[in-house]
Amino acid sequence: MRFLQPNLALVLSLFLSVPTLMARAQDGAQRENLQPQAEQLMALANQARAQAGAGPLHWDPALAEAALAHCALMVAKGPISHQYPGELGLAARTAQAGAHFGLIEENVAVGPDADTIHQEWMHSPGHRTNLLNPAVDRVGIAVLASRGILYAVADYSHAVRSLSQSQVEAAIANLIRVSGIAILADPTVARSYCATDHGPPGSKSPGFIMFWQGPDLTRLPQQLVDRLSSGRYHRAAIGNCPTENAQNAFTAYRIAVLLY
Repeated sequence: MRFLQPNLALVLSLFLSVPTLMARAQDGAQRENLQPQAEQLMALANQARAQAGAGPLHWDPALAEAALAHCALMVAKGPISHQYPGELGLAARTAQAGAHFGLIEENVAVGPDADTIHQEWMHSPGHRTNLLNPAVDRVGIAVLASRGILYAVADYSHAVRSLSQSQVEAAIANLIRVSGIAILADPTVARSYCATDHGPPGSKSPGFIMFWQGPDLTRLPQQLVDRLSSGRYHRAAIGNCPTENAQNAFTAYRIAVLLY
């Protein structure tokens, strides 16, 4: 299963069959994450990623917590699934656990051991794509033992830092300064535009206003870059405010830049 913010939502509903008798058995599952097996799955994933030219995955405790909760449901319900009736979807439940991301994916499986589970994922096109995706950089893995087999959940994400309002504004200011534009010290007017699309009473109207929303603070929208290079502007005000869809599980930043 994969979700991508902001424009793509792709769900890979890939299920591995579990015998009905196994699904209905109630023989007391282990409820603590089997850390050695989880770490083995992470090591095997990173070996495969290195061979494919993808960067390593780093452990994310929030993703691991969400994976463990879902893994426990798989044990309780029997047939494995990415979502059960009454359960939050992948993005919502990982965000609820404290993860911050711009992309989220999930693999699930059952198998006798970690190596077999890894091989199952590598030989399933959708699961393999998730595991080797160069865009993800974090993982949380849960493994539970029940009915003589292992249940596994791996949640992968592209992590987004959780920054304060002033930290977001400082990151954008650093990108703008390279154009030789002076940054106004007081963000009040820009914050007002960001939140309401207009400034406070009596504020001087800017020559250009740029609004955008997203998880990436490493580059500016091309339209803004073009304006900065036009030579028409000398000062900029930057404001950050809550995103328009505050209920969105994906981490994103709403920004306003005013040019004078």
